[in-house]
Amino acid sequence: MTANNEHLSLLDLPPLGADRFAAVEDKLAVLMRTRSDVVTMQGEALLPLEACIRSVARPGSTALNVVTGPYGETFGGWLRACGAEVVTVSAPFTGAVTPRQVAEALREHPEIGLVSLVHAEAATGNTNPVAEIGALVREHGALLMLDAVASVGAEPLLTDEWGVDLCVVGGQKALAGPAGVSAVSVSARAWERIAANERAPRRSYLSLLDWKERWIDAGRTALPHAPAQLEMLALEQAVDRVADEGLEASVRRHRAASAALRAGVRELPGLAPYVLRDEDAAPAATTVRAEGAVAADEVVAAALAADAAVPLQGAAGPLAKEMLRVNHYGRAADRAVVLACLAALAAGLGALGVMREQDGADAAERAVAVAGAAWDGTAGR
Repeated sequence: MTANNEHLSLLDLPPLGADRFAAVEDKLAVLMRTRSDVVTMQGEALLPLEACIRSVARPGSTALNVVTGPYGETFGGWLRACGAEVVTVSAPFTGAVTPRQVAEALREHPEIGLVSLVHAEAATGNTNPVAEIGALVREHGALLMLDAVASVGAEPLLTDEWGVDLCVVGGQKALAGPAGVSAVSVSARAWERIAANERAPRRSYLSLLDWKERWIDAGRTALPHAPAQLEMLALEQAVDRVADEGLEASVRRHRAASAALRAGVRELPGLAPYVLRDEDAAPAATTVRAEGAVAADEVVAAALAADAAVPLQGAAGPLAKEMLRVNHYGRAADRAVVLACLAALAAGLGALGVMREQDGADAAERAVAVAGAAWDGTAGR
């Protein structure tokens, strides 16, 4: 009977009106530090990301696509599908792209009209210098599209100050919210470019112009379709929780988690931070390299056998043998969670025979102590 009542509380919801929907968008705009229009789309963040590219790219256009992980690779495929010429700037997944690389590409290809960039790649654990890149892109006159799904709430995101024209966020990472709803801010420059693109989607779930005409230009008084109520309410609660904590406090907490995890991993034999420089490491997730004879997926399995509650996962595809990931975002950006992850990794290495029992216990103790000190030193700043 109790379970049924709990289900009813999720099913019998009052209608979500246009005013509430608009209020959630306004809260997102504050979080994203933007005065531009914010469109909340009813799907996972790949929806507005693809919508942005298909709204701007067209045959004969040229785009600069920055690849520092799998999402950057995805953007390149969408751009080519739209008929755009794609200039690719890549960086090893162990680091970040440099502003110099972007400046050289823009100088060599003055026809570039769009730059697509991922702020933080949770899959590879790196983060890119958006402020410096944004200044270069604005000086060049191109639009900047930013995937900030893994960075919003975990590190500074200054959409307007950095000159980001299309900024996509989602709720499922540092905000600890739902995955089924996401949002994009659209600058006036971007709206002009989209309106001038005869290939921009219309009467489509991918259409930003439909949202502009039917929602924004109409005064946000009538929703163009039935909203995803549960996801919108959950997103609002996630944004409110960050506001209650304080955005700067949330950023410090995620940075502390990254610093602690990276410091602790360095104390564990056979493991090392995958991203080489601390300044290139994403605060939302830490990738770890397995060195030596033991594969990363084996370490993950053994660590989870020791503690199934820790947010560890293996990498996909060709990186599965060398990389594992700690998802310390959202509520998992927590001192106790980070220390538990290190203890589980140490236990897993011991179970795999990487260390003798006493050596493993000593390494675990050192890792936890070093990580705790790194957390305290970072969180207190």
